Order: sequence, then structure tokens, then C-alpha cells
Amino acid sequence: MSRLSALPRPRESVFASGIDPYRGDANAVCPPNLRECVLAMEDCCEEAHEAQQLLRNGTFDLPRMSKVLENQRVFLLIDEVTVRRYKADLADEIEPQINELIDRAEKGLNVLTRREGLIQSKVEVAQAMQSKVATAPTANKREERRLQMLAKQRQRLEDEVKVLESEILALQHKKPKRT
Repeated sequence: MSRLSALPRPRESVFASGIDPYRGDANAVCPPNLRECVLAMEDCCEEAHEAQQLLRNGTFDLPRMSKVLENQRVFLLIDEVTVRRYKADLADEIEPQINELIDRAEKGLNVLTRREGLIQSKVEVAQAMQSKVATAPTANKREERRLQMLAKQRQRLEDEVKVLESEILALQHKKPKRT
């Protein structure tokens, strides 16, 4: 039920005659949806009132906020020569740092490439040893254990190679081009 429907009804008339009904159409019947229309209208009025209240609460401080948020714009006009000079100064200031970062990235990439080569050679040696061991009959449990350890080592090394290859690819994609 809406807020307006809950309000008390107006009091009865103080005049003795009371309400003088319209007698022109004594058999008139109100449409069945009239009560629903009245309730819907009251709901609309309530929503409008709430929206107005919300708007009022949101804008009552507008003059003060406008003054606080008012900003000044100051434009300084300079010629193109000055812009070029500042641009060159900035480039001179930043360029050594950028070159140092590029050199460090290249050194890191070289180190990773060397590590990849070492790990790759270890993998190849382990594969060769495994093929030799696989062809020779295992004489005892000690050799079998050694074979298992070498197989595990080989798997770890292959995993490291994959990780290093992905790091190298990532570094190569991030490497900026020198101009």
C-alpha cells in the first residue's frame, strides 16, 4: 500500500446536509479498475516525491561546490623553437638511462642464452648416457637407481630448457628497438 493511501481520510463535513450526491445518473457504476488506478497514481506520486527529495539532497550544496571546484585555466604561449629545445634537453637527459637499460637487457638475454646452451648440452649428454645405459643390460639395482636418477635429471633439465626458452622469447618481444 502506498504512503498516500495510509494517510487518514478527511473528516466528515460539518454541514448538516452532508454530501449532496449527483442525482443525474443514480445507476452509475465506477469501473472496476478505478481503485487500482488510484493506487497506481499514488505510487507514481510517491516515486516523484522521492526523486524530488533525492535531487534536492544532491543539489542543495551546489553553489558552494561550484565555487570550490571552479578552476582557473592559464595558457602560456611559447614558440616552436622553445618546444624543440625542451624536447632535445629531455631526450639528452633520458637517453643515457634508456641505453643503459637496453644494455642490461641485452646482457641478461646473453646470459640466458648461454644458460640455455649449457642446459641443452646437459640434456644431450644425459640422453646419450641414457641410450648407452638402456642398451647395456643392467647388472644390479645400483645401476637401475642411477638410471632412474639420470632420467629424473633429464626431465628436470628439459623443463628448465622450456622455461628458459619462454623467458628468452619474452625478453625478445620486450626488447625495444634502438633509433
